[in-house]
Amino acid sequence: MEMEYLQVFNDIREPVGIKSRDEVHRFGYWHETFHCWFVGEEADKPVIYFQLRSKLKQDYPELFDITAAGHLLAGETINDGIREVHEELGIEVKMEDLIPLGVLDYCATKENFIDKEIAHVFLYTFAGSWSDFDLQEEEVSGVYRAYLDDFENLCLKNENYLKVEGFERTVDGEMERIEQEVSLEQFVPHDQGFYQKLLQLIRLHI
Repeated sequence: MEMEYLQVFNDIREPVGIKSRDEVHRFGYWHETFHCWFVGEEADKPVIYFQLRSKLKQDYPELFDITAAGHLLAGETINDGIREVHEELGIEVKMEDLIPLGVLDYCATKENFIDKEIAHVFLYTFAGSWSDFDLQEEEVSGVYRAYLDDFENLCLKNENYLKVEGFERTVDGEMERIEQEVSLEQFVPHDQGFYQKLLQLIRLHI
């Protein structure tokens, strides 16, 4: 795999250099990312979409995550991040189709891995069908959705489980429709404050 290099920032968000992606996560440098959350409507209620990360991913394999997301490489602009939507999900979107929600900072840590992101967050209203998705096997193994109210209750720990529906790609490349209940531990770890702020911003625009 070609080495990726990212612009890194200090704690007051001043650019302080360029580091390899490995160094960024090993030493915990702040860096920019692009997040795109898909929302829609089902039975007259808002729904939110998640990707299921591929088991091939080095970080957080087989956990639920942001619909589409990725790092901004050194020299890239926020607009360049939109490529992640098509690369991961096979959905063509334009920047003007997205609703900017702002910039959210968050930090997640595990052994030998410190992820300190300056996340440029966007919202996309998806009105298509499951068959519109064409997943990048190395990145994404499935797409699911849940009612927004139910997801909020999970994030606030008012409920222990969330009912999701969606599909996963089988080893034969077929689409297998699945309904299941999942816990917060099955999501990539974000602190509760991140989800609270995100959900507040989403509700302002739906």
